[in-house]
Amino acid sequence: MKQIRATGVKFKRAGKVYDFLSGGFGEKPGDQVVIEAEKGEDIATVAVAERVINLDDKQEMKKILRIATEKDMEAVQNNKQEEADAFKACSELVEKHRLQMKLLVAEYSLDRGKLTFYYTAENRVDFRQLVKDLARIYRTRIEMRQIGVRDATKILGGFGICGRELCCASFLRKFDNISIKSAKGQNISMNPSKISGICGRLMCCLVYEKGCCGNAWNKEVAQTDTGIEEIGEIVVEDKAEGEL
Repeated sequence: MKQIRATGVKFKRAGKVYDFLSGGFGEKPGDQVVIEAEKGEDIATVAVAERVINLDDKQEMKKILRIATEKDMEAVQNNKQEEADAFKACSELVEKHRLQMKLLVAEYSLDRGKLTFYYTAENRVDFRQLVKDLARIYRTRIEMRQIGVRDATKILGGFGICGRELCCASFLRKFDNISIKSAKGQNISMNPSKISGICGRLMCCLVYEKGCCGNAWNKEVAQTDTGIEEIGEIVVEDKAEGEL
C-alpha cells in the first residue's frame, strides 16, 4: 500500500464521488476542475477536499489537471448548446431506424473527444448503424449508455408527491435497496400511488425513517397504547436522548 494525496470530485450535482490525484492547486469543495479522463479531458466539481488516502501499489489513479479557467467554462456552455442539437439529431435517427429505446440526454466531454447518449430500453438494442451515422456526423467517439429507470429519473429530475425536488436528483449519491418491508414497518398505506416514485419504483425516502424512527419504535417507545410517539416526548436512540 502507498499513501497519496487525493481529492474527491463529482460529475453530477448528486453524483457519485470519485477520487483523483490532487493537483496541488489548492482546490476546495465547490471549485470546478479539469480532470484527466479515459481519453482526453473532462470537467468536474470538487466534493471532498484534498486528504491522504491509501492506494494499492499496483493501482493507478488519474489526476486533476487544473482549476477550470474562463475558457474551460465557455467550452462547457458551448457544449451544452450543441448537446441539444445532438440530442435532436439522435432522436430523429432512432425513429428512422425504428429502435425500441428512449433517449434521455446527450453529453459532450470537455474536449469534445466523446459524445455520450444515455437511454433506457426494455430489451437489448442493436444500435451499430445508429453509432455509425452519429460518428459520421459529429466526427468524435460515440458512446451509447443504457441505464435503469431510477438512474434515468435521477438525470431528468422532477418533483415528488411531497412537493420537493426529487431526492435522487438533488442529494442522493447512491440508491439503497428498498423493500416493501420499509413501508410496512412504518404503517404506511400499501397503495402503490402512495409508496411509488415517478420512476415507478418504491420511493427512496421509505428507508429514511427505517434506521431512526423505526428503531425507536422497536426499542424504546413502543410502550404507549398506540405504539406511536407523541410530540414533545423524549425518545432514546443509540444511547442518545432527543425530544420529538
